[in-house]
Amino acid sequence: MTKTEQQQLGKTLWDIADTLRGAMNADDFRDYMLSFLFLRYLSSNYERGVKDALGEEYPNPSAEALKNEGVNTALQLWYKQNPETIAELEDEMLQTVYYVIKPAYLWENITELARTQSDELLSTLKKAFRHIEEESFKNSFQGLFSEINLDSEKLGRSYPDRNAKLCTIITKIAEGIAELSTTADALGDAYEYLIDQFAANSGKKAGEFYTPQPISTILSEIVSLDSQDPTRGYRKAMKSVLDFACGSGSLLLNVRKHIVEAGGTIGKVYGQEKNITTYNLARMNMLLHGMKETEFEIFHGDTLTNDWAMLKEENPAKKKTFDAVVANPPFSLRWEHTDALAEDFRFKSYGLASRSAADFAFLLHGFHFLSDEGTMAIILPHGVLFRGGVEERIRTKLLKDGHIDTVIGLPANLFYSTGIPVCIVVLKKCKRTDDILFINASEHFEKGRRQNSLRDKDIERIVETYKYRAEGERYARRVQMAEIEANGYNLNISRYVSTTVEEKRIDLSEVHRQLAENKAALAEAEALHNAFLRELGLKEL
Repeated sequence: MTKTEQQQLGKTLWDIADTLRGAMNADDFRDYMLSFLFLRYLSSNYERGVKDALGEEYPNPSAEALKNEGVNTALQLWYKQNPETIAELEDEMLQTVYYVIKPAYLWENITELARTQSDELLSTLKKAFRHIEEESFKNSFQGLFSEINLDSEKLGRSYPDRNAKLCTIITKIAEGIAELSTTADALGDAYEYLIDQFAANSGKKAGEFYTPQPISTILSEIVSLDSQDPTRGYRKAMKSVLDFACGSGSLLLNVRKHIVEAGGTIGKVYGQEKNITTYNLARMNMLLHGMKETEFEIFHGDTLTNDWAMLKEENPAKKKTFDAVVANPPFSLRWEHTDALAEDFRFKSYGLASRSAADFAFLLHGFHFLSDEGTMAIILPHGVLFRGGVEERIRTKLLKDGHIDTVIGLPANLFYSTGIPVCIVVLKKCKRTDDILFINASEHFEKGRRQNSLRDKDIERIVETYKYRAEGERYARRVQMAEIEANGYNLNISRYVSTTVEEKRIDLSEVHRQLAENKAALAEAEALHNAFLRELGLKEL
């Protein structure tokens, strides 16, 4: 799907959402819209698998034949006519498409119920969502649709009202996406576009679930490059990736995309998300991008308290590590911690982050699980680069241990959730260089009405500068540790790469000489002018 096609499709879907949501706010309607898009993908993928499996046995009935049999779709008809072989077919589907959906719960039947204004639509949808959560997949996707309240009064006060509203919504959505390809790439692109649009219209709330694509691209490309020598290009293989504040999962998907498109292989992606709605968005997003349930694991839980059992192993020889860690955690989040947490294996070598800002707590969490040959890229507010107290002590130890590789300053107002400028900090456990690369990209962007944005050329310059550790006037510089130590381990980017243009030095004696010359030339011109006036018999000036 081209960028133009993606934008056109996204606009169509967004216009539908904007027209239909009525009394709902954008956040509420987002859950319905994205869930129906998700159901459409699962259905199309499943039906394609069934057709491949049945071949010529797959029926092609007329509308009249379907009506006579009391069904709406060809697959419903096949199920009715072949009850003895249903189990065999569904076993095959579990092996090939990795899930099963009963014909009554597929998008084709749901849309037909909506088109005909059937009073069974609402009850069928409830059963469909429960069926997908509890029975469709080998591993339960319990709670996948937990944020969608089909009994909400925002849809209507009575069952008939809610049913009628859903008939309208689903019919319009079906019409809007009728021409949309059913491939994972196309639907995944549409899903991402809608998440972006809902984020743009959700203000500060959007920071909970969405990292703008340009910033996501930068982080993803950086961790996808060879960690020890980025000039070698993308890694050929990556076993695992972690995003411990994964939101809708776009960072994880971007890393996977870069590796796969470069001809490499990637094992499994792992995400953690505290917000239940966003957690469900991430799981849907993975499946919509064609990932099998065995290729990702998203955990619903609190990163700071580390309640994911998989990450609780304290034995260094047994702990889980990741080849890449990416994250866009909440900026300067206030958190409560006890003295006991100071002994937590993630923090005890560095100390606890300030209660008023958990930025370094998030950083240390991710860094603990980074493999020795891995790369970590995290988005943080600029304060982590220069704030004092416990943050200074943590920053100093990370620098002395040689773990901070690159610091990238980004322009202000790139995020939906905040207008402050942020930075990307790149960390490694075994970096080869003894310097730190500073990139000051704060003045390279396209100004927008509500948010600024990074252009393709801005993204490319940041990534290429990181890749080759290239220096550039007023843009990038490699700084030795001795200079950083002399500055008290302060990493404020402007100390090392200033974007200020030096004013031209003015030579006052030269200025005085030019003024004298100009004064003499002016006097000579006036004398000549007056001579002409006298010859003409006119009054001199």
